[in-house]
Amino acid sequence: MGVEIQQLEMERDRLGEGPLWDPRDDLLYWVDILGCRIRCLDPATGEIKNWSVPEMIGCLALRESGGAVVALQSGFYFFDFETGEVTPIVNPEPGEERTRFNDGKVDRQGRFLAGSMNMNGIKDGLGLGSLYRLNTDLSLDVLRDDVVLSNGPCFSPDGGTFYFADTAHRTIWAYDYDGDSGALSNMRTFVELEPLGAVPDGATVDADGCLWSTLVTPGQIGCFSPDGELVRRIDLPTDHPSSVMFGGPNLDVLYVTSIHESRFFTSDNDANGYLYAIHGLDTVGLPEPRFAG
Repeated sequence: MGVEIQQLEMERDRLGEGPLWDPRDDLLYWVDILGCRIRCLDPATGEIKNWSVPEMIGCLALRESGGAVVALQSGFYFFDFETGEVTPIVNPEPGEERTRFNDGKVDRQGRFLAGSMNMNGIKDGLGLGSLYRLNTDLSLDVLRDDVVLSNGPCFSPDGGTFYFADTAHRTIWAYDYDGDSGALSNMRTFVELEPLGAVPDGATVDADGCLWSTLVTPGQIGCFSPDGELVRRIDLPTDHPSSVMFGGPNLDVLYVTSIHESRFFTSDNDANGYLYAIHGLDTVGLPEPRFAG
């Protein structure tokens, strides 16, 4: 079977992001940032559930103890799927109204890494955002500052390499990641996307260590080897894909969120804002860890 790209039947997102597969219940979660909601698809039935949150939401991670940890515009919160209640944890940027949280992932030790962004982002180029690590004891560390638009955090299969992009710089970096301390070191360029005519957004790593990144402006997915070589490029119906995650019972379906509304890109493409499922890639992903706090 060749590669098949399926546009899923659903109400489209204003700004879809952060797909997250739950291997325990075979469900796909994602967020609609501008719609201020968490969404969940049961692929077996096609049922979609929605939960409203009080602010723009950048990303979420499921918790070992139940519910989720979410990064809203004003910081980190716990979220209860049963009640819809949000409980504050910490706001690392109090009083700063020009930023919001964007993308995040959990490391192999159960800590949540999430980055903030300048909401005027690539237009003014000011590095108002930072990359944070929310530890399991709910303490917070700043891993990087002077970030314009945090995107694409993900880990190598062994957890020893951390990938991170700043969309404004059109670059994905790689770091050595210390699993014991959670510290970053040895920052280096993994891939520069300007020569490809693209900007990076959300990303994930497959079981072979290849990084799959959304390439926003050409409307593609790029697959890069662990050495940063572009080995595959997939055209999409949407010209604004935003993030990717392998899911399905066998982790062999690549789910793609997309953007309908954006202050950075304009398009009249009616395919924007929908969720897509790519079948037949002949590769599998990795289960995402849960937040242990």
